[in-house]
Amino acid sequence: KDITAGSNKPLDVHLMVKDVYNYIDRFVKLNPEFITFHYEAVNDPYLVVDYIKSYNIKAGISINPETDITLIEDILDYVDLVLIMSVNPGFGGQKFIENTYNKVSKLKQMITEAGADVIIEIDGGVGIQNASKLIEAGADALVAGSAVFNAENPT
Repeated sequence: KDITAGSNKPLDVHLMVKDVYNYIDRFVKLNPEFITFHYEAVNDPYLVVDYIKSYNIKAGISINPETDITLIEDILDYVDLVLIMSVNPGFGGQKFIENTYNKVSKLKQMITEAGADVIIEIDGGVGIQNASKLIEAGADALVAGSAVFNAENPT
């Protein structure tokens, strides 16, 4: 079933799985704009990026809160998006990890120095209380789950 039928919004797929190739094959049918996988889940991120891009889909790489941002420095000119997890992956409603601001600033600096064209996206604990500060730090896109769905007025 095409879950995007009737929608003019781009689909951004975030894979928090180990078997990324199997799930890439499943989601490619939905013609997403981005497919993002976790750096920690693969042995060779370049191969995964190549595989995603072979479908003419933009590739993103995500890092968990404990992962040093400099570990992805060499791949910045190869990916289209970097997603920084600002909570530990697995379930919604977690408290935002404050060190995320520093990671975003450092990543923005790394992207600028590399002359790369990369979107910085943040996922986890994002809401009205920290959105502006994340944008000021260099974020381009924010994922707000619990802040929207648990709000008194989600609209």
